[in-house]
Amino acid sequence: MSNYSVTNIGPLDSWRNHYGGFVPETTRDGRRVVDHELNTDIIGFTATSYEPGEEAGYWHSHDELEEVYVFLEGKGQMGLDGDVVDVSPGSVVHVGTGVMRTWRCTPDSPTNLKWLCIRAGQIPLPAIPDDAVPIRDIPMPWSD
Repeated sequence: MSNYSVTNIGPLDSWRNHYGGFVPETTRDGRRVVDHELNTDIIGFTATSYEPGEEAGYWHSHDELEEVYVFLEGKGQMGLDGDVVDVSPGSVVHVGTGVMRTWRCTPDSPTNLKWLCIRAGQIPLPAIPDDAVPIRDIPMPWSD
């Protein structure tokens, strides 16, 4: 059996219909813990959709995990320690260990704020992935 897994999180406009979370206190509409649907070991991610004016309602930090937030739609803000950072489509925010964080969709956002949060830890990544070797003599699998 190959070591891969596949799921489908659907189009952006369907994200709000999902109800999920890690624990009951943070489970809500518009949150999907995608790595629970995949066979990941050291990478995790969530897909989230907040309505205008909705906020996390809590702060948190991690001792061992880094997070990268990739914003896809809407207008929002992240609280990062003592700073407030505006986010919109194309914003990518890295949050290291020990940084307190929270987020919200601003009340004036034209759409829901939608983002992916990617979590990783345990081992440092090399600057250039050095565990792969291109194999060029195998035909491509598609038949156009």
